[in-house]
Amino acid sequence: MPGIENNRLKAFKNKNKDTSELRRRRNDMSVELRKAKRDEQMLKRRNVNTEEEPVSPLQEKKQPTVQMTIPEICKAIASSDSTTQFNAVQTARRMLSRERQPPINPIIKAGLVPKFVNFLGHSDNPTMQFEAAWALTNIASGTPEQTKVVVSEGAIPAFVKLLSSSHQNVCEQAVWALGNIAGDGPEMRDVVTRHGILQPLLELYQPSTPVPFLRNVTWTLSNLCRNKSPPPCDEVVSGVLPVLQSLIHHCDKEIVADACWALSYLTDGSNDRIELVIKAGVVPRVVELLRSNEISVITPSLRTIGNIVTGTDEQTQTVIDCQSLPVFVSLLQHPKQNIQKEACWTISNITAGNVQQIESIVNAGLLPPLVGVLEKGEYKSQKEACWAVTNLTSGGSVEQIVQMVQAGCIKPLCDLLNVKEARIIQVILDALKNILSAADKLKQLDIVCEMIEEAEGLDKIEALQQHENENVYEMSLEIIEKYYSPQEEEDVTVAPSTTNSGTFEFSAQQATAPQDGFAF
Repeated sequence: MPGIENNRLKAFKNKNKDTSELRRRRNDMSVELRKAKRDEQMLKRRNVNTEEEPVSPLQEKKQPTVQMTIPEICKAIASSDSTTQFNAVQTARRMLSRERQPPINPIIKAGLVPKFVNFLGHSDNPTMQFEAAWALTNIASGTPEQTKVVVSEGAIPAFVKLLSSSHQNVCEQAVWALGNIAGDGPEMRDVVTRHGILQPLLELYQPSTPVPFLRNVTWTLSNLCRNKSPPPCDEVVSGVLPVLQSLIHHCDKEIVADACWALSYLTDGSNDRIELVIKAGVVPRVVELLRSNEISVITPSLRTIGNIVTGTDEQTQTVIDCQSLPVFVSLLQHPKQNIQKEACWTISNITAGNVQQIESIVNAGLLPPLVGVLEKGEYKSQKEACWAVTNLTSGGSVEQIVQMVQAGCIKPLCDLLNVKEARIIQVILDALKNILSAADKLKQLDIVCEMIEEAEGLDKIEALQQHENENVYEMSLEIIEKYYSPQEEEDVTVAPSTTNSGTFEFSAQQATAPQDGFAF
């Protein structure tokens, strides 16, 4: 039966697309996702003063503020007096902790970075280690060039060593600095990994770890999972997944959000990586988090689920089996446009699956809200909804296509034929052609042709024959010649006959069919 069904689908699809070709990963959305990610979470973070004079947890009382210029700081650091050195490092750290325009480049040009790195090794002076680590954290939060200066001076192995410090604030500052370096890109991420960050970092996740500290640990773990050109190494993936599985159950929303971001990075890759995430047992909890009231949690959770359904039918089915689809009714109507768009993109990859998976979409009541996005959504969401409809009409049964039409998709599809993007016009024409083909099989072509004409679709399709894009021209010409020319009779015999299995037979007894039989 599966073989027969697959053959039927291939025969029905005009371009012989298989389900893997219909699924879309994030490659064409990477620039937009980078911009969105910048709004959701800083990949690098400065440790900025939140008070006029923050105090190291190792200091019992405030020290008087020392005012120094950068040349004076350099001179003081060269002193043999440890108190003078400490005051200089702390003053530099305060400069780098300013909210606006920290003097990162002047500090670098003054040659202070190797001095700070040297102070990281002063285990007999944890207050000095802390101040130096804080200063380096903020330098590493800057541009890639500024980050590389910190790395080139040997800071990574020094920071990794501090992950085992008995002084929590020193350890936490090292975590923060390494997170900034790893967040610079795949090259720095892999350098940090090769210096042995993973095991000591994972060991910092303990029941007794304070929440603010654990937030930094989780954020740094997420940066170790980031980037896919190349993706993180197998050691990182296998090491972090058990911890992430636990962190997504934490009561703190920031920890949960960063753990979900890490999962979204790991699933944004090959099917093998997606399978590792599924086997870690995280999918049920991530689906549960889709129901969160926190945008910061919903966004990475939805992205993770969306990435998983770009995989195989079996991987997609894992998401469906976790009862994820009912929550998409509200996600498709979410007030935040980016959530709507991501939800439509996710649905488009599920409708690229098999007939049973498309039926799950139908049964979950997702067709009406999907059409609602086509009608009134923001343009980026409408584009994703177009893909969802086209994938359904390409791989769904005739009955499912009829249900899509009954949900009201024709009018908004025709309205969107005026868009400027040739690729989206082709997607819409593909959907309309699939709908017309299904109508032809049901001998109700006249009805659907009239529906398209009443929606002003025919005029637009005719106009598209003048379109500068050759594919748009050819597709619109094909629709006009095949379905709106006077020689309809030629194609009537092409429609498959009704099968004994009922594939194309829609009787009055079917729950979804009108009394007079299944019709548009």
